[in-house]
Amino acid sequence: MNNWVKTAAALAVTLSLSGCGLFSSEETVEPNPLVSFEAEQQFDTLWSLSTGGSLGGKFHQLVPSIDGQQIFAVNAEGDLVAADLTSGKVNWRVDLDTPVAGGVGAGNGIVVLSTESGAVIAFDAADGSERWRYQASSEVIAQPQMNAEIVVVQQLDGKITALEVADGQRRWSYDSQIPRLSLRGTSAPIVAADLTLAGFANGKLVAVENASGRPVWEQRISLAEGRSELERIVDVDGKPLVYNRLVYVGSYQGRLVALSPGNGQIVWTQDLSTYRGLAGGFGNVYAITAEDHVQAFDARNSASVWRQDALQYRRLTTPVVMGNSLVTADAEGYLHVMSQVDGHFTARHRVSSSGVQGDLLVRDDILYVLSNDGRLTALKFK
Repeated sequence: MNNWVKTAAALAVTLSLSGCGLFSSEETVEPNPLVSFEAEQQFDTLWSLSTGGSLGGKFHQLVPSIDGQQIFAVNAEGDLVAADLTSGKVNWRVDLDTPVAGGVGAGNGIVVLSTESGAVIAFDAADGSERWRYQASSEVIAQPQMNAEIVVVQQLDGKITALEVADGQRRWSYDSQIPRLSLRGTSAPIVAADLTLAGFANGKLVAVENASGRPVWEQRISLAEGRSELERIVDVDGKPLVYNRLVYVGSYQGRLVALSPGNGQIVWTQDLSTYRGLAGGFGNVYAITAEDHVQAFDARNSASVWRQDALQYRRLTTPVVMGNSLVTADAEGYLHVMSQVDGHFTARHRVSSSGVQGDLLVRDDILYVLSNDGRLTALKFK
């Protein structure tokens, strides 16, 4: 196991990382230097705004969220901002005056986030007034997800909890058994009309009935193997992907798996170690490995389509599809753009010297980036 992956695992005992980042260590691995190429595309910055603070020193996944014509973002200090999607004009701000752990989820006229103390708070999307709050049993690091009836939060202690959109009352809670050692972080669930799909630190993907919380099926994505606890970490930390009528999910030191959403039956598997989410496009599924290699697999049969190794150890975000391109950001604040066809680089743009660790967001071919200094930027291709 290389030093980079050792560092990620060794500093990730669940619920014990109150003061240090995931990748802090005396042992470091140097990221690959940037390679030269002839740019085929360029970004145009549409607007940029400050949330008023940074994302902090922890491995926060403070992802922005869009609902209607507004985009919402929060920083680690608890400053929540709502802005016009087109112009970037700030519509309202709320200062919670308390540290925030998870990114915002938005929909159905509310904006939901979680604090470091485990408080899940919903705000009115129109004016930022508080609608309700719920005290979870542990931190909620992943972005809350919702449908028209429930908000689902995934907690560090292995629980997922469904709250009523209207008033925050708990509808149900599902508890999984988690190992003693795991990566800091959780997968964000997928909340469909009838089912919620959630991945856990024990290497399982579970489908839960939204009406009752009853488990419908569970599927083991990866089996813990090896002599040491580090070697046996098999977290599902990236959000599953629904694409071409299948569900795709990856795990750390495990596999990339395609399965049927109805019964959890496995369609195909591919050996892969990842702690990021996936993207789908051009009939491919795109993954970022634990060593920051970008790989494309045929969504139908798992055949390898292409592999881009030039970004090794640059600490990439979950990839997103933007037009004909695949985009990811790195810890030095660069956006890397690749062709979906063969993975060659088509553009590079530095959005912030502070770096980017939260996932990117694309809507109507516009890219939204929340950098580590708390600045939200909207970009499109020229």
